[in-house]
Amino acid sequence: MIRRVLLSYLTLTLLVLLTLEIPFGILYARSQSAALTTTLERDAVVLAELAEEDIENADTRALPHLLNGYTRRNDTQAVVVDRHGTVLATTPTDMPTPSRNLADAPDIIAALHNHRTSGIRQHTRSGDDDRYITVPAASGPTVRGAVRISAPTRGTTARIHTAWALLAGAGLVVLAAMTVIGLTLARWTTRPVRELEHATAQLADGTLTEPPAADIGPLELRRLATTFNHTATRLQHLLRAQHRFAADASHQLKTPLTALRLRLENLEPDIHADARHHLDHAIDETDRLVRMVHGLLALARLEEGHTAPTPVDADAVLNDRVETWSAFATDHDVTLRLTGEPAGHVQAVPGALEQILDNLLANALRATPPGRTVTLHRTSTRAPRHRTTSPVELHIIDQGPGMTATERERAFDRFWRAPSTSPGGTGLGLTIARQLAQASGGGIELHPHPTGGLDAVIHLRPAPRPDRISHHR
Repeated sequence: MIRRVLLSYLTLTLLVLLTLEIPFGILYARSQSAALTTTLERDAVVLAELAEEDIENADTRALPHLLNGYTRRNDTQAVVVDRHGTVLATTPTDMPTPSRNLADAPDIIAALHNHRTSGIRQHTRSGDDDRYITVPAASGPTVRGAVRISAPTRGTTARIHTAWALLAGAGLVVLAAMTVIGLTLARWTTRPVRELEHATAQLADGTLTEPPAADIGPLELRRLATTFNHTATRLQHLLRAQHRFAADASHQLKTPLTALRLRLENLEPDIHADARHHLDHAIDETDRLVRMVHGLLALARLEEGHTAPTPVDADAVLNDRVETWSAFATDHDVTLRLTGEPAGHVQAVPGALEQILDNLLANALRATPPGRTVTLHRTSTRAPRHRTTSPVELHIIDQGPGMTATERERAFDRFWRAPSTSPGGTGLGLTIARQLAQASGGGIELHPHPTGGLDAVIHLRPAPRPDRISHHR
């Protein structure tokens, strides 16, 4: 942002400099050229009047002395011709011989026809450009000759170049000064914005430890920082109150729910046999409510915590969970098997992979009819040692009734349960599993399996190889 603000300052300054300096430079160049032309024209008229008198009196002996005296004072060249174009006098540097005839020169022809001409011509010896003025030596309509005066333009050109160089130097000095001033202003202006950005990032992570200063920068940004601090403080208070309420409510509900279940069980001897099933349903609902409270407490802790993923041995966790759930699978006459190549280490929040597998395996085992199989399949394509590794995929495939596309889209919503789901669930298992996977840098997707049932796919990032870790260290 500092670069953009500084660039805007410099662009505006450059436009102002160009708007001012370019017209000034052009006007100065034109004024210098016009001054040279005016001087030559004035001198040419004076010399033409003096030369006309000498030509009229047929006494041209004083002309060379007149021209030499003029050219020594003014660093110019001059030539005088009669009405036939014959050179009567010339400066030594302009003409090699005074007998040369200039009747064919366009400017001399125009002057002999009583017209003034001016222009630029190349010097015969030095090769530099000269500005010349040719005027008639006339008395009224009678033209008795012509005078040409020329002066080198290098002096005028040098002054024009010097003026442009001074303008360019002044512009560079102004730009340099504006760079320093603009950089200072840009940093002063954008410092509150940078602090707000840093504070916003902290607030997004959960806790604002370094609130932006409200006493620096422009007045508008100070007000913005003050408003942001007030909003952030109130937002953090509301978030802490929400988390505290969820945690306290979940924690405080566990004790009365446990007491309620014990009282229901104590009522069993006093309940008639025909009404015994109502008591069993009440106990089941109490158990479901307890599980829901535990799920809400887990979600509250998960949303409040910010644990970074660490390398986890996925194969060890998979073998442990398969061993743990094998007894439950056997009780329900369901086969639980682990297939695929070893997955190696993955990135996961501590304890997250175990909870994800428990939630998905519980759903898969409840959905699979007796005599069928639940498969936990590992998919990991390891790249060569000098490349990175592909994501690790863990597939939990059941042989139950599956889900429709609409049901798969809503499966991760809180408290949502599929119509075909067996009673007793809370609708929080998949929600917790997805948040744990996302906190670990991965995700969970539900796909229909080609042979029927549901394929729950867990995506996890592979942990760096030990050799790569040691190399970076």
